Amino acid sequence: MNNFKKIGYTVALAMMAAASPALAEYPERPVEFVVPWPPGDIEDTLTRMIADAVRNETGVPTTTVNIAGGGGLVGATHVFSQPADGYTIGVFTANIISTHIIRGNASYDRTEFEPLAGVIGYGQVLAAGADAPFNNLAELAEYAKSNDVALGVVGLNAPPALQTLKMAETLGFEFASVAGYDEASCLLLFNGEVDVLLGGATMRPCMVSGEAKGLTALTTARIPIYEDVPTLEEQVPGIATPGWAGIFVRKDTPQEARDVISRIAKEVVESDEAQELAARTGSVVQWTTAEDAAAYAEVFYDRVVNLLGN
Repeated sequence: MNNFKKIGYTVALAMMAAASPALAEYPERPVEFVVPWPPGDIEDTLTRMIADAVRNETGVPTTTVNIAGGGGLVGATHVFSQPADGYTIGVFTANIISTHIIRGNASYDRTEFEPLAGVIGYGQVLAAGADAPFNNLAELAEYAKSNDVALGVVGLNAPPALQTLKMAETLGFEFASVAGYDEASCLLLFNGEVDVLLGGATMRPCMVSGEAKGLTALTTARIPIYEDVPTLEEQVPGIATPGWAGIFVRKDTPQEARDVISRIAKEVVESDEAQELAARTGSVVQWTTAEDAAAYAEVFYDRVVNLLGN
């Protein structure tokens, strides 16, 4: 090839490269984070911190949307209905990928959502009003055998609720009624709507003030801010299945999207601000890799099957 032909060939290649559209980098449009619970609890707060970090680093608008209802099922179904492109991300509690599927409530199956990480271990507490005539599970069981006791839970299908019902069965009593709520408000105890209430961070004010007392913690170890409250495993061994939450995407979501969200979210989860949030709420905020989270999700699913007796 003579010099003139080489020059012409080089110019042609340059023109083709200039005419070709550049490959877009993720994200190139707004990203939506979906929390299937009302605002205010730890998963909502942590998700907003992650969404803010994604926006600050990428310059792309982000939103955190609370889509409550159906024990988390409504929000999860919304994520399932969106394309698997990394622009709709769910922060799901474990019941969304276990109990709802086992009971046939979900329109998705076990393969449809994949974790980017596990991020929260919940500090769930079963509490009663300060003047309740029982202080632990054994005393609750004895009282409930001759008195009606109404139970309130966050999510009827959530593993903490299932463990609480299994605890009652093991101790030989039944709750007179069981009601599911999207938020564990202390007002439910104070107005007499329920006698015992199972919830997380939103119950902290009445626990700290002494207006309510803990009967048991549904955690792997005692919660530092409620160190006098014994765990379920301590009182009724063998049925504890501690709750957790993770960041989930649809299967077939591009790896680039997974990598960007994971990198930014990991920095947030390991930040001092996130650890202070954990301390305030009595929860564990910790980054668990996608592989480890997926493995634990399988174990968790089997434990819930056992809880349900399936």
